[in-house]
Amino acid sequence: QVQLVESGGGVVQAGGSLRLSCTASGRTFNSDALAWFRQAPGKEREFVAHISGTGDSTYYADSVKGRFTISRDDADRTMTLQMNNLKPEDTAVYYCQGRRNFACSGSGCYDPSLYPYRGQGTQVTVSS
Repeated sequence: QVQLVESGGGVVQAGGSLRLSCTASGRTFNSDALAWFRQAPGKEREFVAHISGTGDSTYYADSVKGRFTISRDDADRTMTLQMNNLKPEDTAVYYCQGRRNFACSGSGCYDPSLYPYRGQGTQVTVSS
């Protein structure tokens, strides 16, 4: 079993940057696909970014493409989301989620129910 804990959220002005981290404990997660999702009040959880188990494939929601970068360091058991040029519409609780031995591509990675384990989330608030 893998446990995930997110950190790095906070309040930032529009145009600013934040770096979210997701730290894993429990079994090794080297072969696990990992993803970031977010959920704003009153809205459904939506896909943000995905990284494959090998780290050589990444996918992004159109709304964050070119602004956010997902990466992983299996030696440190962490996944990060570098968020630049933040906008008020990026305000949400951000969750990291994962699934063992899972391969997907493009929109096939977007459904949060495909990733069975998840953290508790970290709040990101972007003020205008």
